Amino acid sequence: MIAVLALAVLAGQQPARATIGIFERWGAFRDSAPTRCFAVARPADKARRGEAFVSVASWPGRGVRHQLYVRLSRARADHARVMLVAGERRFELTASRRDAWAPDARTDAAIVAAMRDGRALSVESVDTGGVPFVDAYPLQGAATAIDAATLACL
Repeated sequence: MIAVLALAVLAGQQPARATIGIFERWGAFRDSAPTRCFAVARPADKARRGEAFVSVASWPGRGVRHQLYVRLSRARADHARVMLVAGERRFELTASRRDAWAPDARTDAAIVAAMRDGRALSVESVDTGGVPFVDAYPLQGAATAIDAATLACL
């Protein structure tokens, strides 16, 4: 729980951020300017944490709901794929050097559905040194945090 609260601080020093709740390894938060609600978690392996996290956000002013965002624990190599595995499903993400996201809203929805059914989520790539890496996230509490964040932005 403390790690999730620490993530809220790392995610930005915004005085308008409200904690909606902490659910197992996931937290739910609401920003008011602009209005954005999100569920967020850090990797299970403390050695991999750094600035890494995964979030699912809703931006009601933009008509966006359940948008996935991943901050990688390492910079990825040029042309290295970023794969997200949730339960039994695999998804290729669009990525910059340290960030990744679903290529479209349909994939966002499929990832969130897979997260609801799975026990773990992992994000895999290859770093700039050519070394494969995996950021692993437990999904206990994810569905509840996503739902709480979504309801907070209705």
